[in-house]
Amino acid sequence: MLPIYDESSEVHVATNSTPMPPNANSTAREISSEAANPEVARRARHRTARRLLPFLFLLYVVAFLDRMNVGAAALQMPHDLGFSERVVGLGAGIFFLGYFLLEIPGALIVERWSARKWIARIMISWGLMTVLMAFIRTTHQFYLVRFLVGAAEAGFLPGVIVYLTHWFQYQDRAKAVAFFYAANPLSYVIGSPLAGLLLGLSWLGMRGWRWLFIIEGIPAALLGLIAIGYLTDWPEQATWLPEDEKSWIISELRREKENKRRRHSYRVWEALRNRDVILLTLCYFCAMTGSYGIAFWLPTILKRLSRQSDFRVTLLAALPYVAAFITQQVNGWHSDRTQERRWHAALPVFVCAVALALAALSGANLALSVGLFIVAGGAFYGFQPVFWAVPTRFLSESAAAASIGLINSVGNLGGFVGPLVMGYLASRTHSFSAGLLYLVASLFASGALMLAVGRGTSWSEIRT
Repeated sequence: MLPIYDESSEVHVATNSTPMPPNANSTAREISSEAANPEVARRARHRTARRLLPFLFLLYVVAFLDRMNVGAAALQMPHDLGFSERVVGLGAGIFFLGYFLLEIPGALIVERWSARKWIARIMISWGLMTVLMAFIRTTHQFYLVRFLVGAAEAGFLPGVIVYLTHWFQYQDRAKAVAFFYAANPLSYVIGSPLAGLLLGLSWLGMRGWRWLFIIEGIPAALLGLIAIGYLTDWPEQATWLPEDEKSWIISELRREKENKRRRHSYRVWEALRNRDVILLTLCYFCAMTGSYGIAFWLPTILKRLSRQSDFRVTLLAALPYVAAFITQQVNGWHSDRTQERRWHAALPVFVCAVALALAALSGANLALSVGLFIVAGGAFYGFQPVFWAVPTRFLSESAAAASIGLINSVGNLGGFVGPLVMGYLASRTHSFSAGLLYLVASLFASGALMLAVGRGTSWSEIRT
């Protein structure tokens, strides 16, 4: 049984959590629909979550294994290929340039064409590109293949966020996204020790870091083939849903869209110019700068601090993500329960920034540094599921898809900037302290931008 829908949440959704629309008749219709069909609503929510979320969760685990395995490979690859820290940081970041180019088209394709076919295409192509990483020899090959991996994966995250709007109401969306996003920290918990084991391989004359890319790339392509037959694009096509549950989901989502259209009617280009969409994009850029900057370099930082084996270093690097899983679920659940979004998104990045600042000033104390990195990781991952519930609050259909694509594509350029700046400053100063302080400033900026979203605008009915 999935943990995101329990009896207490049902009572709350029926009574408190739906944001108040502007007229009483609309409010009465929303409440009466759920009150008249409480058992159907419960079964529909549970069956949909049980069918879709575990599979999407698995896809995202594999996505992040393939995205961040270059951080573990950096424990061996630079020595074997003669790469400097600056080269490795640039190569890690180039992933997000390819990612940037196809995000908005990918999100629109999910909305207007087929989520399952597009997600399957993404999985197959990025799996093959990840395997190709095992055979690089030169700096230019490293840059090119990382660019291609990013281009192949582009559209996956915004596509899934848009896809969830086809199945889950707004008041359930942060919980659904939190369950999906749990794959992000858990991929590190699983992937870090797995990477440590794979780094110890030496088969057919190839070092462990090459086998890391081969063994972790193959599952993505296989799951892409499975996704074609397993996922369903729309509730109307769900043969696995009983008719009464299917009708309930369709009617509830249609009602939500109609309410949004009465309040806001955005065309795609109007949505992309919207003040809050721009603020959310800048907020996500600053947040991802901090997140990827530390995620990519954490194994190397811990290696220098501890002087332990690669396997032990990867175990230490997994600890922040254990805390992250717990924070993510609790914060997403509490945000849905209170229907508050700004502070639930801003506070985690503020706490993360403070912990990183203290880590930068803690010197060579391994225990203190690991403890602070655990706090930073645990705090940050409470941000994302709440953040992604915000654009779908005031946008729908193609406007939502394009905006989510814009936010994620531009925002993830922070994944280019963070590792690159960390690598550059480490090369110049022979220390990671300056780079960590840069990430601190970026995270504080992200929190401030989040608090500015929605102030004095047309969706200010969200409580703060």
